[in-house]
Amino acid sequence: MADEPKQPQPPAVPTGEKPASTPSPVSTPTAKTSAPGAPAPPAKPSAPAPPKPPVVLQTPLDNEMVSRFRAKFGGAILEAMEDRKQAILIVDRARLAEIALYTRDEEKFEMLSDLTAVDWPKREKRFDVVLNLYSFARNERLRLKAHAADGEEVPSVVGVWLAADWLEREVFDMFGIVFTGHPNLKRILLPDEWQGYPLRKDYDILQQDTAWVRENLGIESGQ
Repeated sequence: MADEPKQPQPPAVPTGEKPASTPSPVSTPTAKTSAPGAPAPPAKPSAPAPPKPPVVLQTPLDNEMVSRFRAKFGGAILEAMEDRKQAILIVDRARLAEIALYTRDEEKFEMLSDLTAVDWPKREKRFDVVLNLYSFARNERLRLKAHAADGEEVPSVVGVWLAADWLEREVFDMFGIVFTGHPNLKRILLPDEWQGYPLRKDYDILQQDTAWVRENLGIESGQ
């Protein structure tokens, strides 16, 4: 019978010496767990978020362009401000056409991109007439505003920008603002005989000229 292989023997320890101990495995700390059925500890309340600063859209504006306008028109420039990097001038309504001509010829705002109005019925001068302008030469935009009370006429700027023709007619149709000097001021969206101005804030969204509807369409109110 073949001899079985001998197992290796540990080295002999000299007399009087203790064998070296093997290091025990390092235990890692574990998260404390609650006993089964115990209520979870209350969560710490998060710190309140700091209040956001108020959004400031309009700030006073006093640059070289505003200085030129003030030097030319003095007190007719009622206010100058900037809103999201766009300059806004609030001007005297009576001198709107004169200021518009200077804006086109001297400041090079050749394009009238829009002309509209805003109704603030609780304000004494309830209407803002708003002209949005663009300069190709400067690649800038400018907004002119003029305040007008109900019944106050606003100078037409058709002689400055021909595009104002139909835009002023639309403002007349929807708000009832009269533009003096307009070559053909009449309604453009509604019939000439229509009563009321639909974009005024006191014109109810369901309101209509029932007399015109009955006479021209043969429809009685409520049908």
